[in-house]
Amino acid sequence: MEIMSSSAVAPVATGDVMKAPDDQSAGQRPRLYREILLIALCYSAYSFVRNLVPTTHTEALHLGAQILRLEHTLHLDPEMSINRLFLHVHWLGVLANYYYSTLHFVVTPFVLGWLYLRHQDRYVFYRRLIFATTVLALIGFYLMPLAPPRMLPGFVDTVLAFHTQGLYASGASPVGSVSNQYAAMPSLHTGWALWCAIAVADVVRRRWLKILIFCYPAATVVVILGTANHYLLDAVGGAVTLGAGYLAARSVRFVIPRLGPVARVFSTD
Repeated sequence: MEIMSSSAVAPVATGDVMKAPDDQSAGQRPRLYREILLIALCYSAYSFVRNLVPTTHTEALHLGAQILRLEHTLHLDPEMSINRLFLHVHWLGVLANYYYSTLHFVVTPFVLGWLYLRHQDRYVFYRRLIFATTVLALIGFYLMPLAPPRMLPGFVDTVLAFHTQGLYASGASPVGSVSNQYAAMPSLHTGWALWCAIAVADVVRRRWLKILIFCYPAATVVVILGTANHYLLDAVGGAVTLGAGYLAARSVRFVIPRLGPVARVFSTD
């Protein structure tokens, strides 16, 4: 992969739609211990909020049925067809299960670490962006508990069908007993995958690499639908949440200087 030097990076992600502001001087890297502490605190908050149980199972199922009806009205309901395809093509369903349960937690920290080590002039902005996106998603999980398609009639949970590793399972399982099964809207798998693509596209030079990297969020959307973990509108919600996170991240650089020492963890020095 051919990469531009940090001092000559042009904000070219998706035609400057998500242009990273030059608010961090080249060569200036935040202290590692503080970044680790910040990430640990944010992940702890993420785990706590995401695993809060909604009021009723029935309410979450009812909302899921409403989402499907809305998609059907809009002629945007490919979930059932893709889920059946994954069930009929055994290797595709198995691969999707492992994709869903692993890449989300491998690619995202890899890209974040790569930015920290190689592109520190972009790192702080993209760290702010993914944190802001995640916080907004957590608010959505808490306010809108939504049962995934695999819990609704007609859909099949590919983890149970193929008896493979899975991030969640619809039936009684150790994972299912400790994880919030109703955190479907918005899709953080989609939001984080799109974040990875935009961050990488912002710093690579070759146009074909910029295009290729967006195959990752596209494949992620197909996987979350085929495994019956999300609705198409969840994926749309993930992209919208990333956009809202972008606006929040752009605002932070103006707000932090006025917040004092408590907020300096977000600064660049």
